[in-house]
Amino acid sequence: MKGERQSNANERRARQIIVGTAGHIDHGKTALVYVLTGTDTDRLPEEKQRGITIDLGFAALDLIDRHGSTLHLSLIDVPGHHAFIRNMLAGTGGIDCVMLVIAADEGVKAQTVEHLAICSLLGIQRGIVVLTKIDAVSQEHLAETRARIKQFLQNTVFEDAPIVPVSALRGDGVAELRSALAELAEEIPERSKEYVMRLPLDRAFSIRGFGTVVTGTLQAGSLRVGQQLEQHPTGRLLRVRGLQVHGKGEVLAEAPCRVALNLAGVEVNEIGRGHTLQTPKSLSPTTVIDVEVSMLRDAPPLKHGQTIRVHAFTSETLARVLLFEQKVAAEAASGLVRLRLVKPLLLVPGDRAVLRQCSPAATVGGARVLDAHPPAALRKPSVLEWLKQLRSADECEKVRLRVWRRNVQGISTAALIAETGFTPEVLEGRLALLLSAGKVTACAGDRNESRWIAAEPLNQAIDAVLQVVAESGSLSRAEVRSKVGLSAAVLEQALERLTASGKLHRTNEIIRVAGRAEEIPEPRRRQMDAVEKLYAEAGLAPPLLSEVAVRLGSAPAAMREVITFLLRSKQLVRMGSDDAFVHTDTLTKLYSDLRLHRGETFDVGRFKLFTGLTRKHAIPLLEHLDQVRVTRNNSGVRTVL
Repeated sequence: MKGERQSNANERRARQIIVGTAGHIDHGKTALVYVLTGTDTDRLPEEKQRGITIDLGFAALDLIDRHGSTLHLSLIDVPGHHAFIRNMLAGTGGIDCVMLVIAADEGVKAQTVEHLAICSLLGIQRGIVVLTKIDAVSQEHLAETRARIKQFLQNTVFEDAPIVPVSALRGDGVAELRSALAELAEEIPERSKEYVMRLPLDRAFSIRGFGTVVTGTLQAGSLRVGQQLEQHPTGRLLRVRGLQVHGKGEVLAEAPCRVALNLAGVEVNEIGRGHTLQTPKSLSPTTVIDVEVSMLRDAPPLKHGQTIRVHAFTSETLARVLLFEQKVAAEAASGLVRLRLVKPLLLVPGDRAVLRQCSPAATVGGARVLDAHPPAALRKPSVLEWLKQLRSADECEKVRLRVWRRNVQGISTAALIAETGFTPEVLEGRLALLLSAGKVTACAGDRNESRWIAAEPLNQAIDAVLQVVAESGSLSRAEVRSKVGLSAAVLEQALERLTASGKLHRTNEIIRVAGRAEEIPEPRRRQMDAVEKLYAEAGLAPPLLSEVAVRLGSAPAAMREVITFLLRSKQLVRMGSDDAFVHTDTLTKLYSDLRLHRGETFDVGRFKLFTGLTRKHAIPLLEHLDQVRVTRNNSGVRTVL
């Protein structure tokens, strides 16, 4: 990892394109990459010995487009033998375009068909067909093979792809292939910069003097030397000590490109293919995904409860199929399915995966992730309807739908980032548009983090609050929250809107319908005065509620109603879970007396001497003082704050 240098401005502006090879074994993919780049991508001794590609290989190719700008192509050479299809799949996730390699002497073979199907399932829309080994056949045979290839490509994503004849042995057609690749690269849309950084890893090894090195195709975001990354699935935090792009030391790398990272904080046996590096605390792994499935023409339909193998980027896992719809087969253009993954994966909406049946092993379909974090315990019909809306929505509406399905609980910004994969800046922009349109509202949540709630559930919450207050005439804030079951943040938002509109009136913690005075009958008022006087005189050693009822000759039920009024008006404060209460004035004086001793410590015994209380009254009172942060408890020794 030597020779780090900062790329100049022109190089930073150069387009980066990820190009994959595809095709049957021994059709010349590796030889083609070598003649284009000078790099032999067969690096393993077994590959040299057997003369076949077993694992992924990587090479770089720089081209110039018609405007004179540099194109940096990262070539991923994949194995063509069916026995190594899992290695092939680890290299195809996230590539931009494909060179489909077909030998002139053999034509279309089994892995030609499967590899093309995989490209289609992964949503790869652009490519070149390279007709290799033209030196091994006659012109007549070449023309016949070309015609059969054209027929094979009909009604596929490569139906209009150029076919470039090449001889890697003689060099025929190599210049034309370079030109075709440059034209193809210009057609590739720019990668979206809306998503958080994610790097699926395909290799890990150790270099003496440097330690652990990993490689992968940077799918989104950027990487910088010194940056801290989170390793999935371990959650370990790692630091980037060095960074290379195709052997050249860099300070910064931007997606899409092939990168090698020298990492601090991990041993080589603790990281490898199938792991993913990401911006810390941005995305979270999932074991349940809702997907849109496309099946191959001759594949059997998926069955409810079936086990299937899922390949996503460099990861793979088994999954259980749960059908939302009656049948998902090739006759239907697509179907909505839930996959319960055996191993957690780091996925975001829009990611593609390949589905393979376990026995006999074969590619049967592909999946596009719609939702990587479905809430638990939702009914199947409602989930299906929500997914159908999500599938056809624009990006802003997708965010609104995610907020809406969280109902009155709302959702935090961090949870929305994990659900969507959007960067904070992109998500905040979309939330701002929804906020200005009145479609969502921000509520103050825990740790000063905003929680977002959609307009419809907030309006329902407002109606519920107004109804329970109107039914009772007046209630304390705690009573309202208990009756409607709202979070503190959403309840506060509802109360603010109702008071601002003049429908409710708030006095301290008491909430009542606007224009309706709190009516207390005179007999009840006299009872309240008597009870309040009794507690005021009792000081810090008040009687239990049952004792008060006996002294005043009142029924326990009536006495509880009186106590409720006194609690609402903040004249009494409940002590612990027993029916014990202390007058507010008494507590206020105790707070003041204690704060004269700020910083001092005391135990229960000293507090009993200070107040003259028994343990029966001292313990609930001390717990109250801890709760209101007049004191802090440390294993029985309290400090006055």
